[in-house]
Formats: sequence, structure tokens, C-alpha cells
Amino acid sequence: MKKLIILCGVVFLFAAVAAFRVDAQAEFKFEKETYDFGKIPQGKPVSVEFKFTNIGDEPLIINNIESVCGCTVPKYTNTPVLKGKTGTITVTYNAAALAPFSKGLTIKSNAKTPVKVIYIKGEVVEAAAE
Repeated sequence: MKKLIILCGVVFLFAAVAAFRVDAQAEFKFEKETYDFGKIPQGKPVSVEFKFTNIGDEPLIINNIESVCGCTVPKYTNTPVLKGKTGTITVTYNAAALAPFSKGLTIKSNAKTPVKVIYIKGEVVEAAAE
């Protein structure tokens, strides 16, 4: 009986430590997760800045951001973002092809949700003659 009580105590201790550790992770809070450029002229790259705050307890580290094509280029805060502090992800879209577009960028980090997607969209229209 004594061994059973000790075993239960050890299991409970591991469960409590694991639960505490999960809650202590970093976490994104974006001001916006989708940006609509609207109509943009062909041949003119456009950019938008996504701002986020780390609302978790641990420093937030972005490992990588993947885009679906070379037309979308992300730049991001490379240093760890401490609890309560903000960081940015700047996305530049090369408006080469005449067409509506919708692009997702996949963020990989140490956050509670380790894979997060943000979006840009709009429509590339023919540039006005000068």
C-alpha cells in the first residue's frame, strides 16, 4: 500500500510539472492576422507590417517563416521577444502578375501553438500610364 501511495504521488508530481510547463510557454497575440492590400498596380512591390505581442511567460523565438512562393518575402524580429514585449513581421509582395492573390505565410516558433499562419490578399491591376 505504501508503494502505491508513493507511486501515485510521483505520477501526480510529474503531471503537475508538465501542466505548469505547458502554461509557461510563449504565445503570439497579433493586432491583425490578415491584411488586404486592395487593388495594387502591377510592377510595384507593396509591404505590410504585422505587429505582435508575446502574451506568454517565456521569450518568444521565431525560427522561420515560410511563404508559398518567391513573390512574398517576410522579414521578422530575429531576437527573442520577451514577455509583454512586441515584435514585427514585415511582408513584401511583388505585384508582378495581373490577378487577385491570397498568400499565407507559415510562422514556426517556440510558441504554445508552434505553427501559425498569417495572410495577405489583394488584386494586382494594370498600372496607370504615366
